[in-house]
Amino acid sequence: MSADMNEEAPLLKRRLTASESKIHNSKLFLAVFSAVLGNFSFGYSMVFSSPVLPKLKSPDADPRLRMDTEQAAWFGSIYTLGAAAGGLGAMLLNDMIGRKLSIMMSAVPSTIGYLLMGGAVNLWMLHVGRFLTGVAGGMTAASIPVYISEISHKGVRGVLGSCPQITAVFGTLALYALSLVVPWRWLAVAGEIPAVLMVVLLVFMPSSPRRLLSLGREEKAAKVLRWLRGSHYDTHIELSAIQRSISTQGRVTLSQLGTPVYYRPILISVVMRFLQQMTGITPILVYLESIFIQSKVSLPPSWDAALVGVVRLFSVVTAAFLMDKAGRKALLYTSSMLMFLSSLTLTIISHTTPCPPLPTPPTFSLGLGNSTHHDIADVLEASHQGSAGILPLISTMVFIFGYALGWGPITWLLMSEVLPLVARGVASGLCVTISWLTAFMLTHAFTHLVDSYGLYVPYLCFTVVCVICLLFNAVCIPETRSRSLEEIENYFRTGRTFTIRRSHSTVQPT
Repeated sequence: MSADMNEEAPLLKRRLTASESKIHNSKLFLAVFSAVLGNFSFGYSMVFSSPVLPKLKSPDADPRLRMDTEQAAWFGSIYTLGAAAGGLGAMLLNDMIGRKLSIMMSAVPSTIGYLLMGGAVNLWMLHVGRFLTGVAGGMTAASIPVYISEISHKGVRGVLGSCPQITAVFGTLALYALSLVVPWRWLAVAGEIPAVLMVVLLVFMPSSPRRLLSLGREEKAAKVLRWLRGSHYDTHIELSAIQRSISTQGRVTLSQLGTPVYYRPILISVVMRFLQQMTGITPILVYLESIFIQSKVSLPPSWDAALVGVVRLFSVVTAAFLMDKAGRKALLYTSSMLMFLSSLTLTIISHTTPCPPLPTPPTFSLGLGNSTHHDIADVLEASHQGSAGILPLISTMVFIFGYALGWGPITWLLMSEVLPLVARGVASGLCVTISWLTAFMLTHAFTHLVDSYGLYVPYLCFTVVCVICLLFNAVCIPETRSRSLEEIENYFRTGRTFTIRRSHSTVQPT
């Protein structure tokens, strides 16, 4: 049996390699592009408050829409509360109607929300509209990564898995750029376009082959897989692996949740999403222009926000290029270190204030005139303001670069990779819900903390969290680069073993 096993394993590997060599990804890329338009809308809507809040808090704002600190805190944070509700909805919809239809349904609350904000004449319309766009964001956040992971083959899953984050950053950058020239009401009108386009394109895209097999539609699954991989692709091997995985799984019971194959990947995903939010990325993005105003950055805040958007886009593109080359863990290490150094710098900057000038005793007069004394003081103050005006911007750029290099895209990708296949739809919704509830509490508290203590206290908390992220990556997160979804699940089932090919080809010798 050992000799047969040694002969069959290379044969299976050659068949798999020959099949993969015939893959054509053009239609797969089209399907992914159609889906991630929802992430474009998500990125756009999440930071909608950044350029809008300064206008609504100004004395020139419409009296019916003018916001105080508490109202501004709700407008900034209620989006994340809606996203949590959307994540809960996705927990049900992902398994009831499938990933694709769940993504398409997110366009309904998104469109209604933007209509309410664009035509708002009262504060409740702004808050309800913001909440509804958050619901849409939570639905797409829970559904799109799962859909992409299930239609992609492992050769490009790392790159395509980072596409949701990239398109979300494109959406953020589009909002920052439009806010330079477009009134805030028209920003809301423009936000409806990507959601509508997403629905139109997804009508012509296939459902997940994994879901079709779970419904017993083998012929349809084979047809979809051939459409995604190319007409010359041998679908037999991949379909057999998926079917084998599905046939060995049933509904998860409470007793099964106590076994490592289930609770370990779910805990890893939940903690990663919790830590991702605790780094402070959501309040920083939501209140970006207000933060730059308080930090007295030398450039206009709207231009600062646009520059940060460009840096974020560059970093996620870099992460997509390195995802399947450097590996997930290496990028997470780099990301944690960059965020730690930048948040520590921001903590020091926000805590350091210029000392008041000491009075010059009359007995130690050096004979300088009052005008000369004031000139020196002005030079020193200008020097301090110059350094203080550029350091917050640079540090924020480094923080955003670090986040978007690792903890941004990889957290989404790993969630879709490590969650148990049988519970992936529900578990991903749970992860997104916990993530956005954390973001809501942090984003709502951020405004009050800044008003009471300044930026120093929240930045210090973010610094501590970055250290925890570094340790968690070292101890708990597995490297999933170039592993199939079935191999990753086998890792949690066996403890430390990814390889499952031999047990699939032959019976293991005893």
